[in-house]
Amino acid sequence: MTISTQPKGSHSTDTGPRLTAQDVWRAVSRASFAVLSHVTPAGAPRSSGVVYAVSGDRMLVAVAKDSWKARHIGTDGLVSVTVPIRRGGPLSLLLPIPPATVSFPAVATIHSGETLYRIPALAKLVPPERWASCVIVDVRPTGHYVTYGVGVPLLRMRDPVRSRARIPAG
Repeated sequence: MTISTQPKGSHSTDTGPRLTAQDVWRAVSRASFAVLSHVTPAGAPRSSGVVYAVSGDRMLVAVAKDSWKARHIGTDGLVSVTVPIRRGGPLSLLLPIPPATVSFPAVATIHSGETLYRIPALAKLVPPERWASCVIVDVRPTGHYVTYGVGVPLLRMRDPVRSRARIPAG
């Protein structure tokens, strides 16, 4: 299996999209839903949907203080994130168009919910009555972004080789 990481400006048509880490993060910044995965202390996998906001090179998620996410992520801080990115515009209302995706490993740290007021983009996603009962999961990508369908025309998504890319997150 070949995964393209060719630089922008290359015009090969049989490889994946030519993306930079900034291109990928821009796509992540425009979405607001992700699947956050972690492992429990007993080794069991867990995934859950979260809404998030992006601030610089971080993804910020508000979760309940007493949630599994807060307890388990706080134990080792290793997570995996997959962001589905809507494609097709109004056409997606009529046809089953799959989203593009961005997946990446990350290191997450837990911060007090008291910092929520300093993150307006995330604060507007959390009802004010829940601010006191939440913590902030600060997610920082590591390793590589693995994308499918990002930066390619909609019809090209049918071709896996031309639709996927692996880009260093740094």
